[in-house]
Amino acid sequence: MRKFIPILLIFLLTGCFRIVLAVPAGPDTAAMLEKLFSRLASARQDDDRIRINDSIISIIDSYARSDSAFTHKFTGLRNLGQITSKNSQLKIITWNALFGESGGKYYCYFIHNTGKKNKVYRLESVYDNEPPLGNKQYTETDWYGALYYDLRQFGKGANQYWVLLGLDLGNPDITRKMIEVLSLTPDGDIVFGKNIFTKGKSKLNRVLLEYSSSAVVSLRFLTDKFIVFDHLVPVSASLTGSRDTYGPDFSFDAYILEKGSWKFTENVDVRNPKK
Repeated sequence: MRKFIPILLIFLLTGCFRIVLAVPAGPDTAAMLEKLFSRLASARQDDDRIRINDSIISIIDSYARSDSAFTHKFTGLRNLGQITSKNSQLKIITWNALFGESGGKYYCYFIHNTGKKNKVYRLESVYDNEPPLGNKQYTETDWYGALYYDLRQFGKGANQYWVLLGLDLGNPDITRKMIEVLSLTPDGDIVFGKNIFTKGKSKLNRVLLEYSSSAVVSLRFLTDKFIVFDHLVPVSASLTGSRDTYGPDFSFDAYILEKGSWKFTENVDVRNPKK
């Protein structure tokens, strides 16, 4: 039998809303989300964008709180990020929406499989021209906003944490990618950032790559303990520090997990991660 989830689908037809209950988390739901994302991208007025995005939130919210969250994944949705840890303890759903007057916003659901009842965290954040601080921890209330596209889990029990790879498009001139750490307090609260990244004598809570929005930069897990990324340089030495001029120089750097700490290593051979 198909699993049904009690979600509320809101159809935007001829300017009116039509409500359909108990629709399966399958092709029909995915098709409706695809239509809503398409309408969100083409809408010209903020009032329309807000209504359409509210419809997306209603669907994703019910889906995230359903029994289908870890057993089902939407396919063919280019605008919806969905990643799940290998042991199905954490699932992250993210998307962004552009609003003409109020700027863009990020929407994120963290779904934690506690072994009993899933705990769902819903976060929102507006676009910010400034990057998150590398030496600060953030919580649900001051989350800076990002689109997460990969993750790995480390540690056990109270020492458990997840390393996330994320993308931030909040600045029109500078694209940011980040290596972030997500952990939970004993009370179950979300914490972003953990000072386990070492670069020289510095200890960081997260790693940020900032570069020109016209550049293409890679940040990925080469193995579970090896995160590799493009080495970034300005187009000329005189522009050092102007991140909107930075791009890759076809060499690679990495953060490598050693004895519980992620250590920066310059000029790595991506063809041989052991080396």
